[in-house]
Amino acid sequence: MDKIIRYYSVFDEWGRLDREPIEFIVNSRFIRSNLPEQGLVLDIGAGPGKYAFALARWGYDVTVADFTPALIDQAEKMANELGLSSKFNGFHVADARDLSRFEEEQFDACLMLGPMYHLQSKEERIQAVNELRRVTRKDGVVFVAFMPRLKHLATSLMYPEHWKPNDTVRGLSEFAETGIIDHKDEGRFTGAYYSRIEDIQPFMADHGFESIKLIASESIVGSMSPEQWDYWRQKGDEDFEAILRLVVEASESPYSLGASAHLMYIGRKR
Repeated sequence: MDKIIRYYSVFDEWGRLDREPIEFIVNSRFIRSNLPEQGLVLDIGAGPGKYAFALARWGYDVTVADFTPALIDQAEKMANELGLSSKFNGFHVADARDLSRFEEEQFDACLMLGPMYHLQSKEERIQAVNELRRVTRKDGVVFVAFMPRLKHLATSLMYPEHWKPNDTVRGLSEFAETGIIDHKDEGRFTGAYYSRIEDIQPFMADHGFESIKLIASESIVGSMSPEQWDYWRQKGDEDFEAILRLVVEASESPYSLGASAHLMYIGRKR
């Protein structure tokens, strides 16, 4: 877990979401449309707080938690700079596997957009989702991110030098079987777990959640270049918004799930 802290202490996660905006755009639209009209929201694995600030602007009372102290410091500082600090109930360094600082059924909704693919053992993932369930009120909504194995298998085949040990047949075969990668190059992506798409909803159901949707966060456009996006932006705001609506609609198709680097599960606590 120290490797995760080292990585995210220097990696520009806010900038990643700016450079690859479709993930944030798609997720945000589904988050907002599935949240209750008001309430307390926990963002666990919040990173620098980009989703948390959106929640605050929408009028929710937000609690922020992340495993990396530097990211919590960044989020708290930015909340003050943006004049949003009054909408936050605290910024906490916390592990998704142990949310004991929070009460049972404390939150009307929870986001967990990172921890589930950083926890490599099934036992750890069960700990995290059980804690998520404990702190969410009955009928509360959760938003949980996963990374699909199928997409990363394709990415490894296309860019093997960037994803060692998936640059060998043996490495790829082991990854396809386990979903686990520990990057050989220091400073690259952390160790991670990539899920089989067909396992996600049954896993959440086994731990007390009713599925609402499973969406492809990058929809069908995760591989589009900035130049390709510029073509549509130059059509004007009205046309560009129409394009985004098509992209968001496509993200709900089960046939788009394997083409997306991130998936977002939306469920309700039973």
